[in-house]
Amino acid sequence: MTATKTAPNPTSADRPRMSFDGSKAAIARNSEWLAGGVSSNFRLNISPTPLVIDSADGAYLTDVDGNRLIDYYLGMGPMILGHKPKALTDAVAKQMETGILFGAQSEIEAEAARLVCEMVPSAERMRFGGSGSEVIQAAFRIARAATGRDKILKFEGHYHGWFDNVLWSVAPGDAQPDAHGAIVPQPGSQGQLASTADAVAVLQWNDLDALKARLARKDIAAVIMEPAMCNAGSIHPHAGYLEGVRQACTDTGTILIFDEVITGFRLGAGGAQELFGVTPDMSTFGKAIANGFPVAAVVGRADLLDLTNGKVLHGGTYNAQPLAMAATAATLKLLTPDLYAQIGKQGERLKEGLQRIFHDAGITASVVGFPQVFHVALGLSKPARNYRELSTMNRAGYVALTTEMMYRGVRALERGAWFMSSEHSDDVIDETLAVAAESVRAVKDAGKI
Repeated sequence: MTATKTAPNPTSADRPRMSFDGSKAAIARNSEWLAGGVSSNFRLNISPTPLVIDSADGAYLTDVDGNRLIDYYLGMGPMILGHKPKALTDAVAKQMETGILFGAQSEIEAEAARLVCEMVPSAERMRFGGSGSEVIQAAFRIARAATGRDKILKFEGHYHGWFDNVLWSVAPGDAQPDAHGAIVPQPGSQGQLASTADAVAVLQWNDLDALKARLARKDIAAVIMEPAMCNAGSIHPHAGYLEGVRQACTDTGTILIFDEVITGFRLGAGGAQELFGVTPDMSTFGKAIANGFPVAAVVGRADLLDLTNGKVLHGGTYNAQPLAMAATAATLKLLTPDLYAQIGKQGERLKEGLQRIFHDAGITASVVGFPQVFHVALGLSKPARNYRELSTMNRAGYVALTTEMMYRGVRALERGAWFMSSEHSDDVIDETLAVAAESVRAVKDAGKI
């Protein structure tokens, strides 16, 4: 799959500075009906403004101002095939001819489930859901039912959805341990039930000794983690860490859950668990599973998932909606070794190019992660190992950089993550690196980095 051929963007000598006045006006106008003009807090307060998009194709977005932007948000991660891939849109259009929602099962649902179970090492059985946040809650319920325990153990900086019982210590700032050295869970929102902290324990990631000591108390139903910390920092697990966690969970009767909502079907067809060779008891997936359609899945050992046959309630009106299942099946069939090799090649070229630009400009920066999703952290001279180390990055400087890049036609997430797709061709990478070099010089000259 290659990007649609289009006329090249202007060179640095004549590239016009983009205006986003139309988006600003639309957000202000739409705020009369939509709180803040958006439907997700993660789209608020984007510099210079949250965008209002008119269309998307391949690696590009076109906003209401007519700006054509190279896109590294990719819908916050799902669009591994790029925007509007024909095989997917054709599959969904064909399914629409037969029906939209049945309140029953469909053959396309079974086909999508079979593909997931064939591709994912931990998937002996599965259930579909509508969002990552939702299927994570299903995994927790199953784990509590299976173990008879209540507490869930999570890690600082790992995001597992916006529900009260898990939105703890996602961005805890400089919160200090208690008198005994234990991490005190920090809420992520006003209005969050404080009592839900009683059922969560928080540790620093990549510290195997701390995990073993905590699990030895045998009161933890499940450990949940991103197998690679891609929501923040694209941080790799230490050598032997995942294997050690797997063994500690087995030894203490604790369910191990990998949150692969970001890493699943992005780092490879079998997700991070296949890449690292460690199989959890359950896993959760979303985002790239259906290239932009609202699909998620909880998968795992048959004895665990089969608890939903009657003992554990799992439901949802829109679970396995046929149009979304057609998108899922079409997407999974396109995730071939050749496609991952193509994305890997382009992602590595972009990573190396960005690191070279920072080096040549005398800017301290760390460009780390995976070719399919990586992270840029200004101010870090080496890769972060956990949330605490990542939190020392120059966030204000990085926002200034991504803002400058957007004015020049490249849209990258302010939190540092860069998502790649099969549509990021050589020409797209070349243009991105040219914009990055110009933007680094401009922001440095302005004293912002």
